[in-house]
Amino acid sequence: MKTIGLLGGMSWESTTLYYQLINQAVKQRLGGLHSAPIALVSVDFHEIESLQHEGRWDEAGAFLARAASQVQAAGADCLLICTNTMHKVADAVEAAIDVPLLHVVDATAALAREAGRRRLGLLGTRFTMEQPFYRDRFAQRYSIDILVPGAAEREEVHRIIYEELCLGTINDRSRARMLEIIDGLMASGAEAIVEGCTEIGMLVGERHTQAPLYDTTAVHAEAAVTWALTL
Repeated sequence: MKTIGLLGGMSWESTTLYYQLINQAVKQRLGGLHSAPIALVSVDFHEIESLQHEGRWDEAGAFLARAASQVQAAGADCLLICTNTMHKVADAVEAAIDVPLLHVVDATAALAREAGRRRLGLLGTRFTMEQPFYRDRFAQRYSIDILVPGAAEREEVHRIIYEELCLGTINDRSRARMLEIIDGLMASGAEAIVEGCTEIGMLVGERHTQAPLYDTTAVHAEAAVTWALTL
């Protein structure tokens, strides 16, 4: 079994889910006392969040590139960036390592295409929903169209992520609002919803809605296990 590299801490709330989901999947597939070989570097999200909101993406990319090199040095055979938003600097991270970067969009798009879905609603940080790095990868590589909520709703989702979910706060009123936004995307023609922030699955799961969901944390973790177990 190959060693899975995790670049985490953005936020640590969702990084714990990556660790848990990867090990659960390995146990399910291999049984017994099997667990996943993992190399993890967890950064201080305060520093990253400041760079994000100040628009200092080149500095953020250099920061994560250094951390990715540490993950590789710890023995990782692949790398996952355990956050959707920081895939904006995926090219800088990938250039700093010699092992494969398993991209969260690639893993999610593969499942959508397998299901025959070509139009997806997207929830995430304002950066992920509004900037082209995420939706363009869906469109250009997989011919999948991405729908996003309106401006006020995008701001609300962004606030819920940073002010609640990244702090481990689960608010029923925020869940209800998120479900309203999901319903709006589905009514606008989305065939499924991409939970394009690694914390959103903490708030909204399949038990809360009839809309098909792609929890990118779970999708990314499962893709990593498949990769690690492939000879």
